[in-house]
Amino acid sequence: MTPTPNPSAAHAMIPATPRTQWHQLPAAVRAAVEQHTGRVHRGETISAGLNAAFTARLHAETGLIFAKGTPSAKAAAQRREAFINPYAQPIAPRLRWHIDIAGWHILGFEHLDGHPADLSPGSADLPAVTRMLTHLTKLKAPTTGCRRIEDRWADAALQAGVDPTLLAGDHLLHTDLNPHNILITNCGARLVDWSWPTLGAPWIDTACTTLWLIAEGHTPADAERWASTHPAWSTAPSEAIDTFTASSAALWNQIASSEPRPWKLRVRDAAATWAQHRVRPRPT
Repeated sequence: MTPTPNPSAAHAMIPATPRTQWHQLPAAVRAAVEQHTGRVHRGETISAGLNAAFTARLHAETGLIFAKGTPSAKAAAQRREAFINPYAQPIAPRLRWHIDIAGWHILGFEHLDGHPADLSPGSADLPAVTRMLTHLTKLKAPTTGCRRIEDRWADAALQAGVDPTLLAGDHLLHTDLNPHNILITNCGARLVDWSWPTLGAPWIDTACTTLWLIAEGHTPADAERWASTHPAWSTAPSEAIDTFTASSAALWNQIASSEPRPWKLRVRDAAATWAQHRVRPRPT
């Protein structure tokens, strides 16, 4: 019997709660948006993405806009995204405006035509992802406003028994390179949803993508061969990559334990598989 292929982890990433529709937003919010866009003729809800309560393609007098929003009391991640947007150019879509009114925090971005990256073996999207990751290492990081990777991952590193300072650096990182956050357009790959801008070593976003390659069907050895084609990867000491994989395994075990949704379990298993692959016999 031919085994049934494992489903894509990315395909299983669906919002846990229904999205708010454009017409369901308070009138004051819609009026504030239309001060930037002109009259909105239609709000087309977008189901992709996990965190925003409202995501839509707005068909407005001034053209298409991608808008996302969340209640103001829960908007810390969106405020980080607004802050980092100028630094993430031109890889991130440009933020046109943002508003905070009537209990809603809304971001309005340039609209991009494209599709989420296919990270499966043999995908035609992988070269564009490679070029984007190379460009990503050249972004100028802000001097304030971003947490450091060794602080963000301190608990996971402690659980794994590794030293998180091996991940330290001053490069601007995205750290959440799941396929839905990598948009393949006619102009190449663009990176969306900068909710966790972080400072760290230049190879870490390549490592984050490598984990997703494993989740999407690559073997750890094949995924690492792909990673080795990226210039930043050559700057990573082997012990630092071991630290990354061990920390990732601990982190994703925590994430999947707190909310065991199918895609989180799939990434947890990929992280554990990669960490085990990195375990080498120690001299006695």
